[in-house]
Amino acid sequence: MAVPTEATADRSDAGRLTDAERGSAERSFGVLNIVFMTLLAAVMIIPFINVLAVAFSSNLTSIDAGIKLWPSEWSVEGFRTVWVNVGLQQAFINSVIVTTIGTFFHVLLAAFAGFVLIQRNLPGKRLMILFIIVTMAIPGELIMIPLFIVNRTLGLLDTLTALVFSGLISGFSILLLRNFFLSVPYDLWESAKIDGAGDFHIFRSIYLPLSQAGLATVGLFELVGRWNQFLPVVLYISDTSKYTLQVALQSLVQPEMATSGTSMVTPNVQMAGIVIAILPLIALYPFMQRYFVQGITLGSVKE
Repeated sequence: MAVPTEATADRSDAGRLTDAERGSAERSFGVLNIVFMTLLAAVMIIPFINVLAVAFSSNLTSIDAGIKLWPSEWSVEGFRTVWVNVGLQQAFINSVIVTTIGTFFHVLLAAFAGFVLIQRNLPGKRLMILFIIVTMAIPGELIMIPLFIVNRTLGLLDTLTALVFSGLISGFSILLLRNFFLSVPYDLWESAKIDGAGDFHIFRSIYLPLSQAGLATVGLFELVGRWNQFLPVVLYISDTSKYTLQVALQSLVQPEMATSGTSMVTPNVQMAGIVIAILPLIALYPFMQRYFVQGITLGSVKE
């Protein structure tokens, strides 16, 4: 057995950090981390503050060049103009209809499909899961033309129904909810079966209540996606009265895309439209954050 020599011990001690050195390194890392996170937050927060400042400025002061962090002259002219004169009100209502109905049925169908895929005696279950994974690998741009033809054949062009049906099924949502359902103890299923409960009763009274975090996670993803959807509206809708909020905002930000009613707008009107578009998501997120964080944490749990 080799005996440590004095030289070996000296080299070992030299390779170790003292408590003072370790504390200094941790403080330096903490400072760098704070600086980096502050810069990262500033990149995201300052543009948002500028949007708010311009939105609450008057027509004249909003034209001034530069970044605004505070309105030089408070006014709600921009909101009044964009809501009444420009006609963003109808686009807002269309977005609410499409987002609410589409999100509800998306979560419902994903829950049904996820529940089916946890059946232990389901024939061809692995093949079904493989098929769902394959569909997730297909780019959306690749099926744009087939989807347009299908909607045209069904007579759904220029209707909000086409926007509701767009993305109604998602393989990601199905597999995510399946993983949540797998985390529910199977003993509850067997006990309910012994008591004579049917599959739908078990799904409604056991699996849905115990998977609220998963439902909220899928619902939040879908809600944000549908509220911000742009390409399906451009693809399926040509009637300006059926435009949703994001496409209507394009006519404000890009004058060449504007209609006659939105050809002359000041920056405060444009920024007011942006504030109206993001306000519902900001107001809704705090109520769903708890379920969302829990859903992201537990969504990968399997048996």
